[in-house]
Parts: sequence; structure tokens; C-alpha cells
Amino acid sequence: MKSSVSAVLLVFPVWLALCGPAQAASAAPVTDQEAAHLLNRLAFGPRPGDIASLQQMGADAYIAQQLHPENIPLPDTLQQKLAQLSILSASPGTVLYQYQKALKDARDDSEESKKHRRELVGSIMEQTAAARLWRALESPRQLEEVMVDFWFNHFNVYEAKGFDRALIASYERDAIRPYVFGHFRDLLGATARHPAMLFYLDNWLSTAADFHANPRQRGAQGQKGKSAGLNENYARELMELHTLGVDGGYTQNDVTELARMLTGWTFDPRSMVSRNQNFIFDMARHDDGSKQWLGQTIRADGRNEGEHALDVLAMHPATAHHLSFQLAQYFVADQPPTALVERLAQRYLDTQGDIRAVLDTLFHSPEFRSPANYGSKYKTPYQFTLSALRATGTPVQNIRPVLGTLAQLGMPLYGSQTPDGYKNTETAWLNPDALSRRINFATALGGGYLPLLQSLENGQAAGMKRIEKNTEKQMEKISMEKTPPRQLMPPPDPVQLQTALGPLLTPVTLNVIHQQPAALRAALMLGSPDFMQH
Repeated sequence: MKSSVSAVLLVFPVWLALCGPAQAASAAPVTDQEAAHLLNRLAFGPRPGDIASLQQMGADAYIAQQLHPENIPLPDTLQQKLAQLSILSASPGTVLYQYQKALKDARDDSEESKKHRRELVGSIMEQTAAARLWRALESPRQLEEVMVDFWFNHFNVYEAKGFDRALIASYERDAIRPYVFGHFRDLLGATARHPAMLFYLDNWLSTAADFHANPRQRGAQGQKGKSAGLNENYARELMELHTLGVDGGYTQNDVTELARMLTGWTFDPRSMVSRNQNFIFDMARHDDGSKQWLGQTIRADGRNEGEHALDVLAMHPATAHHLSFQLAQYFVADQPPTALVERLAQRYLDTQGDIRAVLDTLFHSPEFRSPANYGSKYKTPYQFTLSALRATGTPVQNIRPVLGTLAQLGMPLYGSQTPDGYKNTETAWLNPDALSRRINFATALGGGYLPLLQSLENGQAAGMKRIEKNTEKQMEKISMEKTPPRQLMPPPDPVQLQTALGPLLTPVTLNVIHQQPAALRAALMLGSPDFMQH
């Protein structure tokens, strides 16, 4: 997408004006500010009426409610939309079989088979994304959706890597979502044993150094039939990213020894299809020698070696500190207070890694509740896009413009190629080009120029590259038009939008915006510096 002042329909100059003077503190009551703060951190921003509803409920009651999403009913409209998505109930083996068959059929190079492959892969991707986005936009269980975002990013897998195209939906459904408020050890184990993680970080290929495949094993599908030798990818990321942290006190030898302990942790695509068996421990591929790991001697014990490693890692003090820092950074500040991180780490250890208990401590901490931290975080593209759609109350049927926008903003859904996932700090996302793209989106949404109300057409699934390209063309067309393009949906009412955002827009910002034509005001609110923060 080209970046230029003309590309933002007069919005960028006004944005510069908003950035000029020092912004005054909001005149809204403290209770309004706290309500907005909670909705910005425990949710993806307020929808119309949310601030008033939270004030009526009370902050502590709202926190308690969000920490127990099982007690919050889902709206019928959302349940009906989710019921349309067959992938939510399909086994990973079924989806993987369909995916592999489409790839195999496409080898005949006929246009019909290629079209079928594109439609199947596109349908898998769009259904998976629709489930995530519709929940994030419409579910009253907002903290649950926030934690799905947090933990998926923590245990990131990349959608576009081979089998993972077919496995992402199951990974989020089966390995992430059920455990976001549970004990960390259960979450760690679920991700470690899921075929999406085993495939993404190549542990499914890892074998003892002296492994020699027999004829049956050599007949295994693809790479696995040819694999022999230790692969350290998962063991390294398990300690560096998932548990101990980069400064967690382990050595390269510990990585190698952990990789040996995890040999044989694999899956078989054929068993997934025929027996719904998503994880296999293959003793023939396992290194059954003794290991020296983190100062311990690990005796040969098959699969239990890996389970023991997860037990140790889950309750290691370095893990408690690493996770506590990440949670505090996500919910409080880019540089979270040391005292808060230490209290959270102690709470983690005291409760055997109870995530809900740690979050409860965090949300009731003086650091989290301090007005000094209101609006101190810069929204990621995911948070920005969702919060804009929620604030306007836009009913999203067609998710393609949303997916295209996320890709254009540098954060495609399920699209982080590296295991460390996406950053959530200001330095990662605040730059002129990215800001221009955000304002383009604010202009398109604020003007009613996005086809969000159109239903997804059956059999017309588009690939991610095509979605991104179409969105880029659409945004360029909108931004370069001398006269506003044809509206595709009713534009947001700027008065209602201002009411929904409440104290999130400062008097200085509102004064500048109210000097502009009414047709531009919604876009200016969504593209303002105030709205970029949360």
C-alpha cells in the first residue's frame, strides 16, 4: 500500500494537528476513566453502552465475571454464526485428510483440481479466522478472547507451514482455548502434544542419533519417512520462549539433552485420520540413554522423560518470572514495575501455576489500577482493528476486509512466521508507514466504505494473498479518490461513537475533531492518537 498524505482523505493533516499541542487530561469522572481502562485491557475496547454497563456493575464485579467466562452466556446471534463453521467441530484428522487429498488431486495440474485446492484451503483459513474474529468482536467473554490472543501468541505456530494450514483450528480449539485460565502445566502439555506444534517446530521428525528406520517406518509419509537424527528446534523454544526465558539459566547442552528426552514425541497423519490419534510416543525413535539436564540425571523412562521435563519447566522460578513479566507487560506497561512482576511470580509459585489466580492478583494490583497506566500501551494492529470495529458497533459478516487490514498493518492473523510471535510494545508498531495504514483503515471504516455486511459466499473462498491484494487495492482506491467513493454500509454515527468511547478521547482531541466536517469525525476519532493507545 502506498504511503502519502493524499492517501488518507485529509485525515492525516488533522492527525498531525492532534499530535501538536500537549493533550489535557480528560474531564470525565475517575469512574469513567477506570471503566474505560478495564474495557481497554480486559476486552478489545468498549462497544456502545459498555462503559455505562461496567460502571453499573462495578469494577471488581466485572473482573470477577470476566475471570469466569463459563458463567457468561453467549448471545444467540453469535452462537448461530459459529454454528455455520463446520471446522469448529471437525477433528484435526478429518481436516488434514481433506487438505492432503486436495493437494494430491491438484498434482494432475488440471484447472478444476487447482480450483478445488484453492477453495478448500481458503475455506479452512476463512472458517478458522471467522471463529476467532467473531468471538473477539461479539463475545461478552472478552477476557477469554484476550487470553486466547495472549497464549496463542506465546505458543505461536505459523499457519502457512505445511500441515499447519489444516491444524490451526484444532490447535486453538483443543490446545489453547480450554486452558487459558487453568494451570500452566496443562496448557504447556496440551501445546507440546498437539500435532500443530510438533509439526511447526519439527519435533515430529526428531529421533535418536542411532535411529535406523525399518521398511514400515520408511514408508511413512513425506519427511518423516526419511528423517533420522536429533532436531533441537522445539527443545530450544520450549525453554527460551515457552518457559524459562532467554536468561533462564540453561545451557546449549541443556537444549540438546532436552531434545533427546523429547525424541519419539510425534504424530502420524494416517493414525489421525483412521483412529483420531493426534499424538504418538514412538519408542523406536526415542533416545533411551541417560541424560544430564538442568543439573539432574535423567534415567531412561520413555515418554515420562518428556512429561517430567514439562513438570520441571512449568514450576521453575525462572518460568514464573518470565510469564509474570509477559503478563505484566501485556496488561500494564511496556516496562512493567519490577515489584509487580515479583508479586505475580510468587503468586504463580504459591498456586502451582494457576493462571486465573495470577490474573486476579494482577487486576487488583495498585499498578494495574493506577491512572498513570491508563492509556499507556500502544495498540497492536489486532487490538486496533478489533477495537475500532467494536467501538462503531459494526456487525461484521464478511471478515475478508478485516483479514486484509491485519495483513496490511503487518500482523496477519496466525501469520507470525517465527516462534516468538508478535510483539505488543510501542516500539514494535509505531512508525510513520504503519500509522498511515491505520489511518487509511480508520478512513474506510469511518466513511462506510468497507464491505463488512456482505455474507461470505459459499465456494468462493479466497487465499490470504488475494485477500491482502484486494484490500490493498480497495484502500488505495478509497484514499486516492478526489471525491468520496460509494458507501458500502452505513457509516458510524460520530455522536454515538464519541459516547461509546467516553473518556478515551481527550477534550483537546475532541475540540480539533469538532472543527472538521461531520462526515469526517468518525474517521478522525478512530485515527486519533488517543484511540491508538489503550
